[in-house]
Amino acid sequence: VQLQASGGGLVQAGGSLRLSCVVSGRTFRNSVMGWFRQAPGTEREFVAAIKRNGGYTYYADSVKGRFTISSDNAKNTVYLQMTSLKPEDTAVYYCAGDWNMIQSSIRTSRDYDYWGQGTLVTVSS
Repeated sequence: VQLQASGGGLVQAGGSLRLSCVVSGRTFRNSVMGWFRQAPGTEREFVAAIKRNGGYTYYADSVKGRFTISSDNAKNTVYLQMTSLKPEDTAVYYCAGDWNMIQSSIRTSRDYDYWGQGTLVTVSS
């Protein structure tokens, strides 16, 4: 299984970006796909996740109402639409996937088995 993240870049505060994560080697069936981020000197933190079965979505409080996670099952791609970006959203964003995730672990990075390479998002003030 490979995850390829893209879409990062430099954007002004208040702007928008859409991140993409293409999954190869396995379909989304029974998966949980997540986005995490890590700023310099900080631990990797949960941003959002989507459960394939049922389409349930989960968000960190810091991004709720500004970010939207979605998936295109035909394209095996997960998206993170980010709006109203703030300088504190600056980080490397990683997509992650797991096919045996339990509900209580969805926000826990160490419980995801597969990771993309990360894409840098920089929000200028």
